[in-house]
Amino acid sequence: MSEVTLIGTRLAEVGREFVFRGESSACEGCPYRGQCLDLSPGTRYRITGVREGAQTLDCAVHDGGVRAVEVEPASIPANVPSKGAYAGSKTELAGSCPYTDCPSHTYCVPDGAELGAEYRIDEVVGDPPHDYCMLDRDLTLVELAPREE
Repeated sequence: MSEVTLIGTRLAEVGREFVFRGESSACEGCPYRGQCLDLSPGTRYRITGVREGAQTLDCAVHDGGVRAVEVEPASIPANVPSKGAYAGSKTELAGSCPYTDCPSHTYCVPDGAELGAEYRIDEVVGDPPHDYCMLDRDLTLVELAPREE
């Protein structure tokens, strides 16, 4: 289900994904706080529509101002343990990884997902982008279902 929120004009394009991090200290006293801060912190969102004709509002965080967009929670691409990695099954991330240069690191520690939290697998994508896991983990690349709000 789509929600309407405000986002920086430079970021306002259909298909862009972001993780809502919550309130900035610069938001204090802003008259538009209620429209900007209505999302769930830590959740990954996808912009599904940009409100055409909506005015650009001044913002202390976004230098080009903000405008209204429609968003919905987005799935999270992630590497998970291969054992039990089937569409519809529940899973957790394999754990933290110190190898930030690995091509799979962004999938092993994905933005918008928490270590130790349980997720439902929406889709199995296949093999992860790395050739060899430095932690010797057997992983599968999947799309985790958006969080239930």
